[in-house]
Amino acid sequence: MKKNIELLSPAGSFESLHAAIKAGANAIYFGVEQLNMRSRSANSFSLSNLAEISSICKTHKIRSYITLNTVMYEHDMQLLQLILKEVKKHKIDAVIAADFAVMEKCKQLKIPLHISTQANVSNIESVKFFSAFSDVIVLARELTLTQIENITKEIQRKKIIGISGKPLQIEIFVHGALCMAISGKCYLSLHSKNASANRGACFQNCRRSYTVKDTETNEELLIDNEYIMSPKDLCTINVLDQIINSGIDVLKIEGRSKGPEYVYTVTKYYKEAIKSIEEGTYTRDKVIAWENELKKVYNRGFWEGYYLGRDLGEWTKEPGSIATEKKIYLGVAKKYYSKIAVAEFLIEAGYIKKEDSIMITSPQFGFEQINLNNFLVNGEAKELAIKGDLITFPFKKKVCNKTKLYKIVSTLNA
Repeated sequence: MKKNIELLSPAGSFESLHAAIKAGANAIYFGVEQLNMRSRSANSFSLSNLAEISSICKTHKIRSYITLNTVMYEHDMQLLQLILKEVKKHKIDAVIAADFAVMEKCKQLKIPLHISTQANVSNIESVKFFSAFSDVIVLARELTLTQIENITKEIQRKKIIGISGKPLQIEIFVHGALCMAISGKCYLSLHSKNASANRGACFQNCRRSYTVKDTETNEELLIDNEYIMSPKDLCTINVLDQIINSGIDVLKIEGRSKGPEYVYTVTKYYKEAIKSIEEGTYTRDKVIAWENELKKVYNRGFWEGYYLGRDLGEWTKEPGSIATEKKIYLGVAKKYYSKIAVAEFLIEAGYIKKEDSIMITSPQFGFEQINLNNFLVNGEAKELAIKGDLITFPFKKKVCNKTKLYKIVSTLNA
C-alpha cells in the first residue's frame, strides 16, 4: 500500500454514528431532511442535529460528509441554501452531490464538495471536468478494476488536481446494497408509485418477485429466478487487495438505512482487512473468517459487483435479508442505577432467558452486545423474563429512555 486509505462508513442515526467510530471509520456520511437519497428508507437527521454531529466527529478526529445527492427541483433551492449555510457554520467537512445547482452553490460558498456516484463518472474526461468543482469523485459502480486503474493512473500522469489544488482523489463503493439501475438512476418507483428514487423516495419495488407473461397468449415465460431485478449485495473483502492496488483513495460502505450492528460489523472487518493488506498478512483464511462475520448482519447474499468484469449481476433468491443472525426487539430502558452500574429495562415484546445474547442500542454510545449471564426479574433472581416484566442487569454504560434492548438469535436453524 502506497498511501493511507480512508474508510468511509454510513450513519443514518446517532447509534450508527457511534458504531462507525467504535469500529474505526476514518469518516462518516449522513443525510438531512429530504434532499438525500435515503430520505424515505432512513431516519434522516434534521438540521438541528448538525452541530452535534460535527462536534462528535471532531472530538473523535473523524471527518463528516453530508449527502445532498438527490435531483434538485426549483422549490428545493431555499432549503438547499439553508442547509448549506448550516453546513458551513458547523464546519461539516464536505458535501456529496451530483446536481449542478449544488456544485455551483458549494463553489460560491467555498464548501468542499465530493461528486456523488449519481453523476455516473466513468472516464478521465468526466474526471477532469468535475475536478473544477471537487477534490473527491465517487466513480460509477459499474466500472471494472481495470477501468478504475486506468483512471487513477491518468490522474497521476496528467497531474489532475481538485478545486483546492491538491491531487484529485477517487472513491468507490466496496460493500452494501446494489441497485439494478446504472449508478442508482432508476424510474421504476416513479412510474409505479409516483415516488422518485432520484428524490430519495424509492419504494424498492424491484426487490419483489415478478413473473413474465405474454400479454397476447397469457403464457407465462420460464425464468430461473423470480427476483429478476434484485441484485445481491456488494462484498469485496475477498478482492480488497486488488481494489486498493487499483489506486483508489476512499473505500465507501453503503448502508445509511441499516442498524448500528451492521455499520459496526462491516466497518470493523473492512478496517481489519485494510490493516492486514498494509502489514502483508492478508490471507485466504482471514478472508473466509471476515466473510462469515459479514454474513451475520443484513445482506441479500454477496458478489463482487462489476469490478471483476462480470457482464451481468448476480440476483437474490429471497425477498429480504439472509443474514445468519437477526435481532428481535424486546424492550426499552426505564432506569439506570449509576452507583452500582445496573440498567433496568421493560420487556415489551417476546421473552428473554439466561445466557441469551443481547444487543443494546443508544444514541449516546451506539450499541453493545453481551451475553446475559446474570439478571433479576421484578427484583428476583429468575432465568426467564416475559412481556411486562422489569429486568435489571449489570451494564457499564448509562442508558436513557431512547435505549433499546434486542435479543440476537441465529437464523441457521430457523
